[in-house]
Amino acid sequence: MSDTRTVRIGTRGSPLAMFQAEEVRDKLISRSGLAADAIEIVVIKVTGDQIQDKALREFGGKGLFTKEIEDALIDGRIDMAVHSMKDVPTQHQPGLGLAAILEREDPRDAFVSLKYTHLDEMPAGATLGTSSLRRQAQVKALRPDLEVVGFRGNVQTRMRKLGDGVADATFLAVAGLNRLGNEEMITAHLAVDQVLPAIAQGAIGIETRLDDTHTRDAVAPLHHDSSGRCVAAERAFLKRLDGSCHTPIAGHATLDGTQMTLTGEILLPDGSARHSLKHDGQVADDQAAATLGDATARALMERAGPDFLAKIAV
Repeated sequence: MSDTRTVRIGTRGSPLAMFQAEEVRDKLISRSGLAADAIEIVVIKVTGDQIQDKALREFGGKGLFTKEIEDALIDGRIDMAVHSMKDVPTQHQPGLGLAAILEREDPRDAFVSLKYTHLDEMPAGATLGTSSLRRQAQVKALRPDLEVVGFRGNVQTRMRKLGDGVADATFLAVAGLNRLGNEEMITAHLAVDQVLPAIAQGAIGIETRLDDTHTRDAVAPLHHDSSGRCVAAERAFLKRLDGSCHTPIAGHATLDGTQMTLTGEILLPDGSARHSLKHDGQVADDQAAATLGDATARALMERAGPDFLAKIAV
């Protein structure tokens, strides 16, 4: 970038969100030639961070961690937004779009407990805390003998709740724990074939105004192609299923060269029904990846039957 204007990065104020924004800043300095004093991180309060005592799906689910940041982007108060991609709705606000996906971190869920070494070790009647409808449904499918309780807050809050006996265990994203240097909190990594991750879990995305070529050019060197294709496939899968925080949907794509494998899953909230499907295909770009994701969702809906999505509508 040849001029000296300040680039403003919008983010939530949580420790993880700040870490991610700082990672983007550092990559812009090293890969785009921007000076450190030419980048400003702007913290924006979002609705999702202000709701701590109720399930987010009661307030609209997806978008609660992004809308205010996107509004600032549209208004020109920031030049780019840094998001955890699992929080980003599949439909962007008009005039906005993704400019880059950073190299993805570990997408798996972690089993975290001060009492037990693994989910399989928990006795009948033990409690697992989670605010995620996906995790709730998966736990109930795997261990219908456990009690699932609501569990929100940052990592430190959740660990304190475990210590206070609010729950015997919880699930957290491995990526977030790794990024914050909290790997030691992980009791066990949950294999993706046991607990399929949230769509785009572990991926950081950068959103900009579509007509802001200045910022999009600066961000372009940060894009990780294979991570971008995997995220594109998973988000297309979610979009076809009309996924939100009201629907227990999971998906995970892997890429070997141009050969992609996408596994998708839909569940009833009580875990009483669980349908999964794996699709393979050649994907040379994001569009081909999205086509595979859409096809996987269509095939999964056919397998689950026409009434399945109606059952999980809230």
